[in-house]
Amino acid sequence: MTYLSKGANAPVPAAALRVAVGRADVPGTPTVDASALLLDAAGRVRGDADLVFHNQPRHPSGAVRHAGLGQGAGQSAEWLELDLPNVEAAVQRVVIAGSCDGGTFGQVPGLYVQTVAPDGTVAAHYAVTDAAEETAFVLGEFYRRNGAWKFRAVGQGYASGLAGLATDFGVEVAGADPGAGAAPGVGMASVVEGGPVAAPAPLAPAPPSPAAPAPVPVAPVLNTAVSKTSGPPPAPPTVTAVPAVPPTGGSPLGPDFTPFVRGGEGNDVVTVDVPLPPGPVIVEARVEGESWLCVETLDRDNKEDKLVFNATVRDLHGRALVQPPADRPLRLRVKYRGKWTLSVLPLAAARPLGTRTLEGRGPDVLLHTGTSGDVRARFDGGADRDAWFLITGHRIEHLDDLERNDLLVNKTGKLKETFPVPDGPHVLVVERGDGDWRLEPRPLPVRDPAKGRSTGVYQGRGEKTITLVNPRPGRPALLRYDFPGAERGYDLEMFRIDEYGDETGWLNGRNNGIRGTATAFAKGQAEIGQRIKHKGEWTLEVLPEEDAPLFTGPVEGQGTSVLRYQGPPALMSLRQLSYQKDRYLAAHAVNHPFGNTAIIADLQGRRRPALGPVWVDPGGTCFLLVVAADHTKWRLEPQPLKAAIPLGRRTQGVGYGVVHHTGPDTEISFVCTSGIHHLFQLDENLFPRHKVTGSSDPYRISEGILQVRALGEWTIELRG
Repeated sequence: MTYLSKGANAPVPAAALRVAVGRADVPGTPTVDASALLLDAAGRVRGDADLVFHNQPRHPSGAVRHAGLGQGAGQSAEWLELDLPNVEAAVQRVVIAGSCDGGTFGQVPGLYVQTVAPDGTVAAHYAVTDAAEETAFVLGEFYRRNGAWKFRAVGQGYASGLAGLATDFGVEVAGADPGAGAAPGVGMASVVEGGPVAAPAPLAPAPPSPAAPAPVPVAPVLNTAVSKTSGPPPAPPTVTAVPAVPPTGGSPLGPDFTPFVRGGEGNDVVTVDVPLPPGPVIVEARVEGESWLCVETLDRDNKEDKLVFNATVRDLHGRALVQPPADRPLRLRVKYRGKWTLSVLPLAAARPLGTRTLEGRGPDVLLHTGTSGDVRARFDGGADRDAWFLITGHRIEHLDDLERNDLLVNKTGKLKETFPVPDGPHVLVVERGDGDWRLEPRPLPVRDPAKGRSTGVYQGRGEKTITLVNPRPGRPALLRYDFPGAERGYDLEMFRIDEYGDETGWLNGRNNGIRGTATAFAKGQAEIGQRIKHKGEWTLEVLPEEDAPLFTGPVEGQGTSVLRYQGPPALMSLRQLSYQKDRYLAAHAVNHPFGNTAIIADLQGRRRPALGPVWVDPGGTCFLLVVAADHTKWRLEPQPLKAAIPLGRRTQGVGYGVVHHTGPDTEISFVCTSGIHHLFQLDENLFPRHKVTGSSDPYRISEGILQVRALGEWTIELRG
């Protein structure tokens, strides 16, 4: 199933489709009548016959029919049938509309439109969440594009009812005018004025009805075409299992379900006694008047647990994000002096934060599905101009823990503030805001991802997940990064994403600085996924391995850098030239083609230089990666083997170091004053071969090089 937000579109099969205009079946709420308008290339009907509704249930071509009302499983839906292959060539769009009888669409709970394919699957679903005083709605439209059909979620309301909507598309409201050349059909006067209904013109024989959709897990409903006038009846009623609401499953925002609605007056306790799928839901509150509303969840002991609503807004229509308990029904305690209505809705019903300004009053749940950008927030401060305005952001992958969120806005009183949002989908929750607020999205310029593939330069802003492409698969490369807007070391992080979607942090501003060069594609991968966590602008550039300077002797540098090393396995000393306390400085040997990395030395913020091994994979390519903060200057210098400390009966040192054992196999013990300490015996390529556990227990070693990795003082002692 494709879930659409307002303005979005999706392809649909060019087949005989069924379209439901549905709502929650709540007693006392207005009914919704469905209609279809067939439009030409100019966006106009060719005559009144191009309007299909309950008084004119079949188009002369037979391609569009009003199939009647279906009820069941707490839902009510009027159905239309569209035989897309038989829609006339002159018809470029088929608009799906609804009109409200006895009220406004703001009073209609759970309004939606969905398209059902011949096999019973739902091809597109659009939930209307922003209806207010409208009495007619263009819910969506089917349109031709490059020889295929698509469906667009429109969501355009009309306060003038179906007559005003139809007039915009060229329908003669006062009746067909023969002098105007309108096609014979039913004039709209009978709908608007309630007068006698003219019989429709003779219709072409209807094609056979499409096969009933495959059964879906909802209660069977009687699909009867209920005529509201004395006109000719539609096709005989048939009993089929059709989905009045989208079946469970398939949405990135979690499964859908039938909305739960309960109304009352005064203080009460509501038990949501319908099954809810795992994950958070939206609790919607509507109240009349202006009084304090408090809604809280109840815990296992029937005591007040978490606050859902705490607001004083006239005629509040607010929404909150709630995590229902997994082992018992969701229970809500309501405190209010007047009339209220509570609804429990799926997360897909969140109001879309698109590209247009969104206004509201009180708490709300919004869905951002676009690219990263900024949002300009305005809040009037509430009635006393000192109300609290709080917005939090929730990543889709963290919706199982609502406490894990990003604080976006947290102010009291009147405000004008801009805050960044990452790539969607992202749920934004206005948790506090007892007043009028406005959110104005300001999308950033969209850069063509193909540009990065062709040039190797990837640019963007804010949090984003991208795929870097290796210009020479099978070979390593370099990655030059620049985060000019980072103010602190913790303002940026980069994560590698493996084929299972797991993230591994490998670069951050505190250790690597806000600009520098690192290694990439160490295993020769064709592509690697990267997740960037940063609020400002950033640039990543993939460079060939030849851009790394060749290491030929002692070298000095600054910040994070990469050098190519073509010598044999050797020892290397690392020294900090510009000492700044607690500045990170370390060096690593990275070898292609297997991408193995071994640390050479880590100064751990000390002035003391450190000695470490540079391992070289035979037949591979070795890089020396120096990791340092931006303004940290360093010196890397090769050292002879005799620079290693010879192993004696009691050998001592501090931090990282190298020990050379030249005698026969012997037993040693290794102890350290710090909590983190390791001792490795290296092979002939100076790669860590065996790890010696730090303890007083003896460990047998053979002749060769030992590397100590420790934070404090250490001692190696010969045993026996």
